[in-house]
This record gives sequence, structure tokens and C-alpha cells, in this order.
Amino acid sequence: MSGETDDPYDGGTYCDSPEPSTTAPPAGTAEGPPYAECVLCREPTEYPESTKGAMLCPVCAWQEAGRTACSG
Repeated sequence: MSGETDDPYDGGTYCDSPEPSTTAPPAGTAEGPPYAECVLCREPTEYPESTKGAMLCPVCAWQEAGRTACSG
């Protein structure tokens, strides 16, 4: 039996890490300014101004989630 095969995984180890992937940012985030204002504190959010709806900054979104989770 020949020692050479056409298997591309032959000779590699199980733990070899793949090449790093380049991924695009999430669909709702903006590449740069202008960012939408938070409707509660008026700080910039991570969403572009063109995003529809009431945008919250990460801090206000966290606080709002805590308020709604505990109001039962």
C-alpha cells in the first residue's frame, strides 16, 4: 500500500486551527458616524441614523431589559 494519498487532511493533526475568517459586521451596526441617538439618554447608539424604530444605547438597553424581566 502506498504511503501517499489524495486526502487533503492526511498528515494533519486533529487540532490544527483553520485560517481566520473575515466576517462582516452584524447587519444592524453602522461602519461609522452618524449614529442614532438613544431615545432615553441621547447618547450615540451602535446603529446608524437610518435605522427605524426607537434605538437604545447598550447601557439603556441593559437597564430596560432588567426592568422588564423583573416586572412580573
